[in-house]
Amino acid sequence: MNFNPSRPDNSNISPEEISRALNQMDWADIKSHDSWELFKIMAEFVQGFEKMARIGPCVSVFGSARTEPSSPYYKLAEEIAFHLSRQGFGIITGGGQGIMEAANKGARRAGGRSAGLNIFLPFEQAPNNYIDRDKLITFDYFFVRKVVFIKYSQGFVVLPGGFGTLDELFEALTLIQTHKIGKFPIVLVGRSYWEGLIQWLTEVVLHQQKNISPEDLQLFSISDDPIEIARIVKDFYSRYMLKPNF
Repeated sequence: MNFNPSRPDNSNISPEEISRALNQMDWADIKSHDSWELFKIMAEFVQGFEKMARIGPCVSVFGSARTEPSSPYYKLAEEIAFHLSRQGFGIITGGGQGIMEAANKGARRAGGRSAGLNIFLPFEQAPNNYIDRDKLITFDYFFVRKVVFIKYSQGFVVLPGGFGTLDELFEALTLIQTHKIGKFPIVLVGRSYWEGLIQWLTEVVLHQQKNISPEDLQLFSISDDPIEIARIVKDFYSRYMLKPNF
């Protein structure tokens, strides 16, 4: 039985088939497999660290791979990356289509450095054509990819996206909140898209449940102006040293 997340008929797979697939390896097999897998994980870290350390200060631009070139957010991502590149920052994206493609395209237009941290997925994604070929890294593991994003990003610009974008946003916020990394700029782009989330964080998470502190809502800013976003990042690093986050 082959389980493929992109198949529309996965809902017809019976619980018995799933159980048989999960029981094909015993505990000893799993232990042996995990031991060898550590070497592959280490190799991904080494490749990511070595390549990204040569690029210099970068800003990560996050957003949906499903955003069409006709979307205003696509053009906005391109303009943001263009202005950040003009300020001397390289652009890092997830390497795919949509917002990621737009950001790499903007960096290319500005003559800036353009990196893509791509990942093997069963139903997406092929790397876009605007990444510098020597700055394309493809990962198998999301967690390794996220570490590389966080380590070498001097700021996060987050446009509308889905689960992956939210995962990356809250990873960065959590690390800053817990002082595991310094407070680098995080800018949310698309005020109308994010206002519902911000309202929920304020009314429910902060005031009702008291699960965060008031200052945690100051860990990010909101702007839809590409020039202002580039200025926010540039101003921050005119006061602080540019260096990897850990």
